[in-house]
This record gives sequence, structure tokens and C-alpha cells, in this order.
Amino acid sequence: MQTILGSGGVIGIELAGYLQKYTDRIRLVSRTPKKVNSGDETFSADLLDRQQVMKAVEGSGIVYLTAGLPYDSKIWAENWPVIMTNVIEACKKYDSKLVFFDNVYMYGKVDGKMTEETPVNPCSRKGEVRAKIAGLLLDEMKIGNIRGLIARSADFYGPGATNTAVHLLICEKFRNGKKSNWPGNDKLAHSFTYTPDAGKATALLGNTEEAYNQVWHLPTSPEKITGEEMINMFAKEFSVPARYSRLRPLMMKMAGMFNKTVKEMLEMMYQMEYDYIFDSSKFNNKFFKPTNYLQGIKDTAKIYK
Repeated sequence: MQTILGSGGVIGIELAGYLQKYTDRIRLVSRTPKKVNSGDETFSADLLDRQQVMKAVEGSGIVYLTAGLPYDSKIWAENWPVIMTNVIEACKKYDSKLVFFDNVYMYGKVDGKMTEETPVNPCSRKGEVRAKIAGLLLDEMKIGNIRGLIARSADFYGPGATNTAVHLLICEKFRNGKKSNWPGNDKLAHSFTYTPDAGKATALLGNTEEAYNQVWHLPTSPEKITGEEMINMFAKEFSVPARYSRLRPLMMKMAGMFNKTVKEMLEMMYQMEYDYIFDSSKFNNKFFKPTNYLQGIKDTAKIYK
């Protein structure tokens, strides 16, 4: 049995589809789980409840933690350590391997390339939380209490990736004939991971024995793409003028007074002050090459059209 905890998001859905290559026993776990494949088993559970997590993990050879929480620093600080502790304890009890789908917030300010060796140096409340929960798993892996791995992604985009800046600020705007937006400096390079690649790679890593006890950056195109270039490429696919506005910090601060999500985004704006280059060459060289931006943007825009 291979189990996905937090199966309702775009990564969980992509992952479930690719896991069919490795097993015909897939358990999808969330508060209101829905099948992705016809043979999937669904299991309703609250990951904050230790006993429910224990029942959800029981019988699993591999567990994937792909859960997402509301974009709120307070909720993250209160809930993520509980979730990670519950999942680690369940995996230890049932001798399940654990694959944690992570982001790059724990790296903090990085001017340029991020690799698996980049020091953990968070500069935001959300980054501190991500560093803490990744550390919980890494510590257990180090002393041999659990077989685990961390699969990290850059900001992502792709078909069905609706809870993303690319969807909200570019695709939705162009689909509705409006001017798009870009947060911060549109002339800086900014990497994006294509969600089908992320799902495929997470399934592959989970089913590759030698991948465990390591951190992996998920396959992301090595092309350097700026905000302006991404907007131009999407505009071409939507057959609309590449009109956009830069969302400057002062504008976002004002908007944050009325919109909680925008307010929560403010502490992450440091990511738009430097080149944000996510290096996945470790994965690319060993497994498969990522989708290039031209193809990924074409496939993403096609869903909207």
C-alpha cells in the first residue's frame, strides 16, 4: 500500500496518477478524499488527530506527505509541527517509508542558485516553520529511526495548479481579458517547477530505494526565465496583449490591509528581490530532464482555453 496524506491538492492528484506505474494499491487521505484512479482507496482523516493518522498510515509501505495548510503563519506555526510529529510517529510504528513534499522557504534569502546543499537560513515566519518540520524528519532519518526523503519544489505552475501566483496573477487575468500582474521585479530570473514533473518525480523517488535518506530538488527547467518573459509567453498562448502591472511593496501593503492572503504574501517578497534560481541538476542527471517552459506554458494555457 502507498498512501498519500493530503491527497486533494494538485501535487497529491498528480502523484496519485503516476503511482499507478508502481502499485495498484493507493490510499488517498484527506478530510474529504476523492478518487483519482478507479481502484484508489479513500480514507477520511484529520492529520492533526494522532489516532486518525495512525489508522490512515497502518499497512502502508510508503507514505507521501503532500498536505497543504491555509496560507497563514499562525496556522502554520500551530499545526505543521503537530502534523509532522503525528506522521513521523505513525511511520515509525508501522515501519513505513516517508516522502515529504517540501518547499524552499527554509533557505531564506538566496541571491542566485539554490541546491540541496544551500544552508538553512530562514528569514520569515513561514520559513522558520518549514525549517522546523524538515528538521524533525531529518533528525529521525539521521539516527535511523525512519527511512525518509525530502522532495523540494520551487514555486510551481501547471494544469490544475490553481492555488498559485501564476494562476491568480497571470492565467486568470488573461482568460478574463484583464491585465496581468507580477509581484516584485519582473526583470529578475525566477524558477518554476511544472506540477506534472513534480508528481512524476515524487512517485519515482518514493519507489527508488537508493533515493532515501537524502534531500532532492524536484526537476525544474534550468532555463533562466524572468517574470516579464513568463508573462509574454503566456500572453502568446492566450492570444492577448502582454499587458501587466508590477505589484510594488507599497501597493501590496495597502492591499494587505483588506486582503489577508496578500498580507501573508508580504513576508515572502524577499524572494522577488534577487534572482531565484532553483537547481535540480542532482535529480535531472540521475533520472529525467524537466519539461521546458515553452511546453509547460503551452500545456497550462491549454486547460484554460
